[in-house]
Formats: sequence, structure tokens, C-alpha cells
Amino acid sequence: MIEPFMPSPSKVGRPRKWPMREVWEAIQYIATAGCQWVMLPKDFPPFTTVQHYFYRLRDSGMLDIINETLVMSARLVAGRAAEPTAGVIDSQSVKTTEAGGRAASMRARRSRAEAPYPHRH
Repeated sequence: MIEPFMPSPSKVGRPRKWPMREVWEAIQYIATAGCQWVMLPKDFPPFTTVQHYFYRLRDSGMLDIINETLVMSARLVAGRAAEPTAGVIDSQSVKTTEAGGRAASMRARRSRAEAPYPHRH
């Protein structure tokens, strides 16, 4: 599905050593595992190669397009419309976030004020 979005081989320079499918699988592994580039298993192409293509796809905006395409396909497979027809904002989440911001700063002030023996040297 994503093959049309992947960079085509260059007409000049060295031919590709690694198939783009393996590079994509390595990108998916990094995204799923959340590991560092250098921790990419040796079964995949070198991390520098994977990193190069990841940055190229990200900077060109192609990763966003791939993501949108995959989300639409998943929705169609699930029998839903390709694009959502409505959005929901949970008002409780918004209130909790605001309260958390104030509570965090209040907690910091309170902890300084309650320090044991504040005037003791």
C-alpha cells in the first residue's frame, strides 16, 4: 500500500543495497519499540540508512500522507467512512489539564513553605 509513496531509486550514484520494504519495516520497528537508532537489530538495514530515509520521508511530508492513507484504509476495512464525520472534545480532559497546571505550581510553593526548620542554620 505504501510502495507508491516511497522514494524511487536514483538514476545516478550507487544502486540501492537495501529494499525499501526492509527500510520501512525498520522504521516501523523503531516506532513500535521506541528504541534508539543504534539499538536497531542487525536483521534490519544499518541504522544510518534507515535514519536517512526516515528523515527524508518526514521532511518531505510523506510520512503524514502515508499515515493518512493507512488510517483511511483501516477505517474502510472496518466498514466506516474513510474520513471521520465528527470530532469529540472531552471537556473533563480540558478541565483536568487546567487544574493540573495550577495544582503543580501550588504544590511547589507549599513544599517550600513547609520545609522543616526554615530558619535553622
